[in-house]
Amino acid sequence: MIDVHELTKRYGGKRAVDGLSFTVRPGRVTGFLGPNGAGKSTTMRMILGLDSPTSGRALIGGRPYGELRAPLRTVGSLLDAKGVHGGRSAHAHLAGLAAATGIARGRVDAVLETVGLDPATARKRAGGFSLGMGQRLGIAAALLGDPEVLILDEPVNGLDTEGIRWIRDLMRSLAAQGRTVFLSSHLMSEMELTADHLVVIGRGRLLADMPMREFIERHSTSRTLVRAAEERDAPRTRAVLESAGARVEPDARGGWLVEGLDAAAIGGLALAHGVALRELTPRLASLEDVYTAMAASSAEYTSERAGVAS
Repeated sequence: MIDVHELTKRYGGKRAVDGLSFTVRPGRVTGFLGPNGAGKSTTMRMILGLDSPTSGRALIGGRPYGELRAPLRTVGSLLDAKGVHGGRSAHAHLAGLAAATGIARGRVDAVLETVGLDPATARKRAGGFSLGMGQRLGIAAALLGDPEVLILDEPVNGLDTEGIRWIRDLMRSLAAQGRTVFLSSHLMSEMELTADHLVVIGRGRLLADMPMREFIERHSTSRTLVRAAEERDAPRTRAVLESAGARVEPDARGGWLVEGLDAAAIGGLALAHGVALRELTPRLASLEDVYTAMAASSAEYTSERAGVAS
């Protein structure tokens, strides 16, 4: 697992990361969220030994990255897909990594096939690659050592819809094999589909560390979609609900979105007033809605680890 304990990084008088502690466990995909400047990239760089912490520690399997006996076999990472010599081919880039780290050359062709770079493309210079192709090459390099841990920063950047779905399936399959998968992304809809667990930071501090569903439930406003059985009863339904103190807004697809009353209370009111309902569905906010609200007011939140799954 990845264990971050009281990790702090100062640049002059500014704390980019401030006493950050969390654990990334194997067997699940952990998403890493935070607005620009929150300290995500700095944290990932410290985990990978690219930056030294001012204080605290970051361990992988109980050791700092610099003390791992075979780093590429333990940790695969993608922080910058452009970190490839533009004059070298994708195949040559991976072959060089394999040769330098004692990885069998056969892994090169295997990971190129896994990421969808065909032999002809793999022989082209990486400098001519599109952003999406560069991402695939970066992921191939991360997978080269068949590592136990994957750390990926914005892995879906530049990928088309098919590529994004492929990344999602790959991350989930790797986690299902018992590997540790830690990834950041600004694409909230995809993160909601991919991650099982979330670590959220703001201004270098921990805001949340909990399962995806719990994060959404805890920080979203409870609303219920209500549809009257007969369209002519819709205005009356709204009046009944508002008279009971509920906040009622029209839903874009028809019906009313109700805040302030749960489904049981709404059903009881409808029965008491003789209004037949066709639909009564609790509606959670999306990860994007919840995260956007949290990121906009991160200074109002304190660190929390309640409900963290073991």
